This record gives sequence, structure tokens and C-alpha cells, in this order.
Amino acid sequence: MVTSAGQLVRLGFADATAAERRLADLGPVAEVVLDAVAKAADPDQALDLFGSVVSAATDRAELEQALADNERLRVRLLAVLGASTGLGQHLIRHPEHWRELADPQLVLSHPDAAGRRATLLAAVGADPAAAEPVATSGGIDALDALRIAYRRLLLRLAARDLTDHLTVDEVAAELADLAAGALEAALAIARARLPESAAPCRLAVIGLGKCGGRELNYVSDVDVLFVAEPVDDDEPDAPALKTATQLATQLMRICSEHTAEGTLWPVDAGLRPEGKSGALVRTLASHLAYAERWAKTWEFQALLKARPVAGDPALGQAYVDAVTSMVWTAADRDHFVDDVQAMRRRVVDHLPVDEVDRQLKLGPGGLRDVEFSVQLLQLVHGRADESIRSANTLVALAALTAGGYVGREDGAALASAYRFLRTLEHRLQLSRLRRTHVLPEDERQLRCLGRSLGMMTKPVTELLDTWRRHAREVRRLHEKLFYRPLLAAVARIPGSEARLTPEAARQRLTALGYADPSAALRHLEALTAGVSRRAAIQRTLLPVMLGWFADGPDPDSGLLAFRQISDDLGSTPWYLRLLRDEGVVAERYARILATSRYVVDLLRRAPEAVEMLARDEDLRPRSAEQLESEVLAAVNRYDDPEQAILAVRGVRRRELFRTAAADLLGLLSVAEVGSALTTIASATVSGGLRAATRSLERAGSAPSPSPMRLAAIAMGSFGGREMGYGSDVDLMFVYEPLPGADEKAASDAAFAVVGELRRLVSLPATDPPFVLDLGLRPEGRQGPVVRSLASYAAYYGRWSHVWEAQALLRADPRCGDADLRSRFAALVDPLRWPPSGVTEADLREIRRIKARVDAERLPRGADPTTHTKLGPGGLADVEWTVQLLQLEHAARVPGLRTTRTAAALQAAVEAGLVSPSDALALTSAWRMVSRARNAVVLVRAKSSDVLPRDARDLAAVAELLGYESLAVGEFVEDYRRETRHARAVVDRLFWG
Repeated sequence: MVTSAGQLVRLGFADATAAERRLADLGPVAEVVLDAVAKAADPDQALDLFGSVVSAATDRAELEQALADNERLRVRLLAVLGASTGLGQHLIRHPEHWRELADPQLVLSHPDAAGRRATLLAAVGADPAAAEPVATSGGIDALDALRIAYRRLLLRLAARDLTDHLTVDEVAAELADLAAGALEAALAIARARLPESAAPCRLAVIGLGKCGGRELNYVSDVDVLFVAEPVDDDEPDAPALKTATQLATQLMRICSEHTAEGTLWPVDAGLRPEGKSGALVRTLASHLAYAERWAKTWEFQALLKARPVAGDPALGQAYVDAVTSMVWTAADRDHFVDDVQAMRRRVVDHLPVDEVDRQLKLGPGGLRDVEFSVQLLQLVHGRADESIRSANTLVALAALTAGGYVGREDGAALASAYRFLRTLEHRLQLSRLRRTHVLPEDERQLRCLGRSLGMMTKPVTELLDTWRRHAREVRRLHEKLFYRPLLAAVARIPGSEARLTPEAARQRLTALGYADPSAALRHLEALTAGVSRRAAIQRTLLPVMLGWFADGPDPDSGLLAFRQISDDLGSTPWYLRLLRDEGVVAERYARILATSRYVVDLLRRAPEAVEMLARDEDLRPRSAEQLESEVLAAVNRYDDPEQAILAVRGVRRRELFRTAAADLLGLLSVAEVGSALTTIASATVSGGLRAATRSLERAGSAPSPSPMRLAAIAMGSFGGREMGYGSDVDLMFVYEPLPGADEKAASDAAFAVVGELRRLVSLPATDPPFVLDLGLRPEGRQGPVVRSLASYAAYYGRWSHVWEAQALLRADPRCGDADLRSRFAALVDPLRWPPSGVTEADLREIRRIKARVDAERLPRGADPTTHTKLGPGGLADVEWTVQLLQLEHAARVPGLRTTRTAAALQAAVEAGLVSPSDALALTSAWRMVSRARNAVVLVRAKSSDVLPRDARDLAAVAELLGYESLAVGEFVEDYRRETRHARAVVDRLFWG
């Protein structure tokens, strides 16, 4: 017998010392089973559980003799124990069930659905032959009996699955039949619990989802709905529905309740009409009335898999027959693909972002990609072709391939990948008999999974490589079916080799993934109709551009925006010629339109900006001097201040597009984006001040010449030249009376100009918001919006708090009178760069304020790890840490006297205040978070402090940050890692 640790390690044991001990405890039987143990998915687990099973056996000698005589028993038992702790625990509770694995007929035993139903009904004391079984015993004993019988049958199936090379199709079908039998037995128990006064009824249980498609997992919710009728057609519905509802409620409880024997699985009736708010049980007529009038497309998609699984078979079949015609005309409904994709999004909305790249079911290249591809093609083409109407995914895929709807190679690749993913999912769930679809990260668990699939040499590497290869192929084919339109095959375009009727073109667009195919077809027809040169060029452009639209997250929006802008500019000579002759412009244009709602909104107001896409040089941000000169010249052209501010907005809109387009195309760093957005904001403020001053002068509301000088002080991210697309414009205003001017007149004039500026920039507009925030001024929102330089000096000299000194670290006198700006800077420099640093009291106050911000401002329910501003290692953490260093050391370290975060951090490194590694952690996190915040606005056209929950938006954000389409999880993991490292530095440097 093998006893050395080295030999045991070579046999596959992870803990050779423990294995030696267990083998010694087992005695002679150890040598009998060692070879089978070594072949198990997890030899250590198999050996451990085997020892417990042997100890629990009342007939140990019989068991040991059977093991010695029966090789198939050894292989089956140890394979089950090595793959499933859940079934191992069952065998410990019921050690006599080892005999099930010694059954010589097991390898030949393929019980049908009726056989499983009979076995489970008999286990709960019901008559399998009765038309409507009536349990002879009920209560907890019946529930335990059902669970024991179910696990016994599951044990037999798992043993065959692990050792007899069953296909995943066969296993899934048997699991569905086993679930149907359990539902029938649960219904029998429920009938036995009815009071004698209960009205008679007919009740049918309709399986949906994987149960309906006979493709169930080892552990899965069982989706059902209930149909009921009175026994006699002349009887009223209400009494029968009451009884049926009692039965359905009890059935669900019986299956899901935890007893001493555990539970079966949840029965989910959430797909019924009106969902969880609807009646649990309906009559056939009520179901059909709802389906005809109210049902949504996704509900018909769910009904594609409807199958009677328990209860009254005739009533169940009547229901399925009645809804079938509705299912196969669902694709005729308006917004069909939009509804199907909404269903897909609803499924993935609850997927934790850190699991995206490990999800076998919902992640990119997962099972859902195959299932939704197959179902979409079925629903589109199944109206006329009954051969592809199977409720089973693999059967339907084979039929689609045979019918030519999917290419042979593509169909074979999808089927192979689906079988592998389902098998892997089965092994994962079998391990602990728990519902999970997430591949573990633990190497030992991955090793066991790989070995359970027969990968014995390099199980982890082979498993991950195979999984990733299949996931890539599934994702590629999913995108091909949904997002790779071929114009000749989908649209009725004059001159096309394959002319389709409008209806056929709409159906083909549907199959290829356009969310609103009817609208897409209308856009195509409008763009290409006629014999004009414009239409001819569009017919040349659109086949290619449709593919580029489809490469983006939102192809329908991209096509719609293209039509709208083309309608505005299509007759302009340069527009279509530019798109036709400059391929880079057309590609950039299409992908930007299908990616960024922010840019689309800008282009709708400034379509001529598309010319910038021709050359990289045209997308470089303009200098502050160029932009301010243009803005002031534009203001001077208008006497009407509102017209002047419209001109300012026009310049801003164009420059925002320039910056956003360059950002989307990867031409700017996050620092360059921040600087460009700051320059745009500065020019806008300068133009607004000029327009406000001229407005008051022309209205006679302010003396001319002005009795004062005025300056605007940029604060926050505006002062730091680190603005994002969603940043507010933080400002303070300072004035100074001119020599000899009246103080009150100067004050009134300053207040009037600032008030008029705020009015002008807040006028209604469809542009991205331009929000002036004056909350960082002395006394906050309670203080005056503008002060004289002397008033600032008096306030800061007597009343200033440490948080105001901290805020002034970002103060950058940016607009208005140059001399006043310089003198304001000289006033606040000693305050923000205190010669003696910060006191202990100031340090405590800063930390107290930061702790309060962290505790109170994070929105309820928000995930801190994806909150870009207030989350651990987010913007606030990094910026407050850098600002504390500035307050403490800027007086003696000139490099710290900057408003920019990254520059101050670099100066701190050069001065030896921060280690290079700590600075790198803070800088990396700051850049990652800033880029993510900008990407969120570009994708969604609205600002947000958290990463998107919507999977498509999150994928778009990840792609904008340079991640591949399958790497959403990698992006989120990198984001969390960067911020986590930064938080560790913050804990040391800021919190001490």
C-alpha cells in the first residue's frame, strides 16, 4: 500500500500528511479504494467523506466487501464523494444508499419521466396510478420522504454523469424530469393537506425556463406558472381558484421549506402574468386574455419554453396549445428586439461587477449569450418555420443550423461551447449542491473542477484556457448575430443585389440585433431614396457604416443620429464627400455616434463640428489665449446680452465636442482633458462677465465707466485645472473700488455684474450644464457672493477656518482684472501656505471634517468601492491627502505651491515627503478614477459619482478606458485594486 507523502502527492492529494492518517484509520479497505480515490476530482475530499460514510454505515463489513468485489461501485462512490460534498453529506445521513451505486442495472438504467414521477409519488405515500394522486400521509414525514427519494435519484444520476460519460443534454433532461416528478409529489402532499370543505378543482403546473426546456441544472430555481379550472364547466371559477391557490402555495412551500433533510429548490412563479404582483393562479381564459391584451414581448419569450410538468395534463396541454400561436407571432410586435434586449439587460442588471469575468451564465461569452441568440433567431424565423420551435436550446440550435439560419461552423462552435459551459456549470453546482454560476478564484477549487471534467495533467491551466476559448467564441458569434449587419441581406436598398421586401428587411434587421428594426429601415430608406447624388453616396456609405454603428454599444442611436445630422448637412457639398473620401472620418464618426450620448447631444446642436474628425491636429485643444479672444470677439458682436451668451455657448459647444471626440479616440490624457475643459470654462466665464457688464451698461443699470475692478477666482477642480465633463464651475468673486470711487457704488456694481452673469449662464439651454457654484466663498452659502479685497483681508485675518485655507489651496485667480487677481493671490498665499504649517488642532479639525464627509455624504445604498468621489481611494481621499501635505510643507517647499494635485504630489516626492511607491499608488488611482468619471459622462450624457450598474453602459465605460469587450470584470477589478492601494497610502499619510 502507498504510504509515502511523495507518492500521495503524485496521486493528486493536496494534503499528503492528512491523507496518510486517514488511510491508516481506514485499515485494509484503504488499499482497495485508493486507486478510485486518486481518480476523483478532489482526492482529499473523497477520502475524507469516504471515511465518514464507512463510519456511518450500519453494515460496514458488507460495504467493504462490496467495494472489494465491485470496481464500478468503487469508481462511482469515490467519484461522487470527490465531486460533491452535498451528496457526500446525504450518504453520511443515509449510508444504506451506497447500494444504489452497486446496482448492476445503473449503467443501463434510463428511467423516463413517468418512472421518476411514480418513484417520487410512491415515496410520499401517493398512488402513482391515480389520475389525481391523493397522499395517504402528509406533514413533515412526507416532506422528508420526498427529499430523501429525490436525493437518492439525484445520487444515481450524478454517479452516471461522473463515470458513464453522459452528455450534458441527457443529464439536463433527466434533471428536468426529476424536478417534474418532485413537483407532482409535492402537489400530492398539498392535496392531502386540503380541508375537506375545499372545492374541487383542476390544476396544471406549467414549467418554464430550463425546466420547461428539459435542460435543467443540478441546482436551479424551477420556474412555473399555474392554470386552474373548475372540475365541472358549469361551476363558478372562484371556489376552484381558491382551492387551486391553496394547492399552488403549498406546493411552492413544500419544495422550498428546510427540513431535517434540507430543501429541494425554490419554485419561482415570478414569470406569471403581472409578475409577483399578479394572481398566483388563473383560469385558462384569464391567462389568454392577459396574453392577448397586456403581455410584453419578454413574456412571450419566456413562454417559448412552456411545457406541462405536473397536475392535470389535459389542462396543461390546452394552455400550451393556446399560447403557442401567440409565441410565434411575437416578433411582429412593435419594438420586438428592444423588448428582447431589455429582458437581457434585466437579467444582467443584478450581476455584481466583480463577477462579470467569472460568470458562466450572465458574463460576456456566457450561457445567456447563446440562449438569447438562439431564442431571437427562433422568434424571428419560427413564425414560418415550425422545425425550429423547440423549447430546448441545443435542439433549437441544431434545427437553426440545419435550416440555414446559422452557418454550419458557427452552429457547431456555439453548440460545442454551450455544452462545455453547461457541463462546467453542472460540476460547479454539484460540488456543494448550491445554485451558483460564478467560477471560483481559489486554485484548489479550480483544480477540482478541471479534474471533474477529465483534465488530469494541468487541470487549472487547461480548464481556464478551454473556458476562455469557448467564451471568446460565444461572444464573437453572439456579436455576429446581433451586431454585424450586412446591408444587402437586411434592407430594401435600390441597387442592392438582394432586394428584400420591407417586411423581410425589417425581419432581417431584427435578427441582426437592431433594437427597433422598423425605425432602422425607415432611416435607411430616407437616406438612400431617390436618384440624387446625395442618395447615391449614402448607398455607398451605409453598408460599411452600419457595421461600425453595430460595433458600438448603441447602434440604433448611432443610426438615428446619423440620419438627423445628415438631414441637416446632407446637401452641404463637403459633408458626404468628406465621409466618402476620408474613411477615417466615417469610421470615427460612426463609432462616436454609437458610443457617446454626450457627443451626439453636442453634434445635434453643432453638426458642422464633424469636420474636426479629419485630422488629429484639428482635435487638439486650443490655447486659452485663442479661445478667450474668440469668445470676447463673439460677445462684442451682439448688443443683446442673451444673443451674446448664445454665441459664447456656441463656442463652448464646439470646443466640448473637440475635447470629447479627442478623448473618445484616445488622443488626450486625462490631465489634458482636464486642462482643456478648464480652458473652455475660463473662456465661458470671461465671455459671460463681458456680456453681463455690457448688458448692465446698455440698460443703464450700472455706471459707466465702472467704479470698480472685478476678478473671478477659480476654485475646486476648476482652480486645479482638473475639471471633468460633469464638473461644476467653482468660483469666488472679488472687487476693488477704483481710486476716488464711492465704496457703495463699487459694491453695487460688483453685485450687479455677478448677478447678471449668473442669470445669463443659467438661461434654459440644451447644452451640457454650466453650473456656477459659489459655495466655497467665505461663510459659505450664507456669505455675500462677492466681496472687496479689503473685506477678504479682514475676514481671513480674523475669522478664517482651516477648511477655508484648505479650499484656497485650489484658488487660481483666473478671469477679470489682472492686477486685482495678482493682489488676491498675494493676500491668500500666507493663509494656504502657512509658514508654521498646521497646528495639532487644525489637523484634528481637518480629519474630523473628512470623517464627517465620508460618513454623511455617501448616498445610501451606494457601493463605496465604485463611488469615484467619496469611495475608499477615490478623488476625495487622494486630494485631501495631497492638500494636507501642502498645508504642512508648502511654506518651505516651493513645488507644493500649486493648485494641481499631480504636480503637488510629484513635488512631495522630490522633497522626500512621500515615497515614490506611495505617490505612484495615489497618482494611479487619481488618474483611473478621473478617467472613469469622464467616461461615465461621455457614455450616459449625465454626470454620476458611481460606476454604472447597467451592464452595457459599464462595458462602454470599460472600452473607453482601453479594455477589451470581454474585460469588463478586469476593468472593475483594476479600478478596485488601484483605489484599494491608494486607500492604504491615505490611511498612513492622512489618517496617521
